[in-house]
Amino acid sequence: MKKTYKLEAVLWSIAFPGFGQLLNGHLIKGILFIVLEFIINVNSLFNQAIMLSFLGKINEAANVVDHQWLMFYPCVYMYAMYDAYKFAEGENPRLSFVPFAFGAYFVTIGLMYSPNEIFGIFFGPIWLPMMSLFPGLGVGFIIRHILLKITSKPNYSQRSS
Repeated sequence: MKKTYKLEAVLWSIAFPGFGQLLNGHLIKGILFIVLEFIINVNSLFNQAIMLSFLGKINEAANVVDHQWLMFYPCVYMYAMYDAYKFAEGENPRLSFVPFAFGAYFVTIGLMYSPNEIFGIFFGPIWLPMMSLFPGLGVGFIIRHILLKITSKPNYSQRSS
């Protein structure tokens, strides 16, 4: 079986959750992510909201989207990306999941604030969550860096006998 590079797996997962798993040879997981993405996408009317947002019709997008269904999307999407990254060829750095988890968390927060009169009127249910990904990844990388520093320090409190 062909080995998949991490960047290739993540980029295919960005294109469509589940494609990275299929590329890695994890067929059942890949099909599961594709089915989950399809169910969430159809029930949340996500594609229609994306189209309206890209056309600048932010209020219409906000009225069309079903937030209850769309709230599932960030976690499924980011976990599919992490899973594809984790199982692709190459080293799996310690705590590599942290930026993905914080990315999902911040996108979910952006989605929750998208109906807000201040943020939602300008960005809506598509742009605000998408823009929230970047600070989420940034915070995730910072926290990962801190955790790696803390866990790699030698413990001087224990004396060897």
